[in-house]
Amino acid sequence: MKRIVSVQDISCLGKCSLTVALPIISAMGVECAVVPTAVLSTHTMFRGYTFCDLTEDIQPIVEHWKKEGIKYDAVYTGYLGSFEQLSLVSDMFDLYGKDGALIVVDPVMADNGKLYPGFTKEFAASMAKLCSKADIILPNLTEASYMLDIPYVGADYDEDYIKELLVKLCSLGCKCAVITGVSFEKGRLGVMSYNSETGEYFKYFNTHIPVSYHGTGDVFSSSFVGGMMNGLGLEGALKIAVDYTVDCIQKTVDNPESHSYGVDFEASIPMLVSRLQA
Repeated sequence: MKRIVSVQDISCLGKCSLTVALPIISAMGVECAVVPTAVLSTHTMFRGYTFCDLTEDIQPIVEHWKKEGIKYDAVYTGYLGSFEQLSLVSDMFDLYGKDGALIVVDPVMADNGKLYPGFTKEFAASMAKLCSKADIILPNLTEASYMLDIPYVGADYDEDYIKELLVKLCSLGCKCAVITGVSFEKGRLGVMSYNSETGEYFKYFNTHIPVSYHGTGDVFSSSFVGGMMNGLGLEGALKIAVDYTVDCIQKTVDNPESHSYGVDFEASIPMLVSRLQA
């Protein structure tokens, strides 16, 4: 069984970050260890949530693993909340990357043309440096724009523009770049990737469901990493991640009892497992 470690925060209530990554990756037959960077009572869509920073615990956790001789097949990062956390994760990449672990970074920090609260352009530049150590990065268009320090174009782009961005992202140092949430045709939404080692582009789309839910990016990234650990390769993992995310959204829309704070990813797990077995 493959073993990965996911480094991101955990919300005690809410379908995002580790509360999404752990069950999805586990359901895909991959052992998922965790390094929680913070504990929140709920995710940030709620008001008045509690927050406990666990930055000081990250290095002791990793040091313990080193003493135990524990190895990982992949390191997958999501939301990282400070420059110090970026530095500690960079050290983790050095530690496990030298043993061949796949390094996947989802640079969670912005969307819809704006940085999330608490983040700055300086943080985006530091995130770009972290991405230089990754095998695969998974930014949306906003995050890609901030890391490259270029204006955000909104929906005013074509395929050539996305290809250009992907090449620039790989020039940061990563092997493969994926831009999520792109569309070249009305009613279709998906991803486009570039593999700098082969020079190949890949794109894949599914139905665009015009709703917005918290945590869908985490659903996508987690199922993508699970697909990679199941040997699907970049293109196969992107396909299953796009399709699973869309299925999660559709099931949420169809369920009148669904909560507004996240997608019904649990209800779509049978679909995910069946795709792996196909």
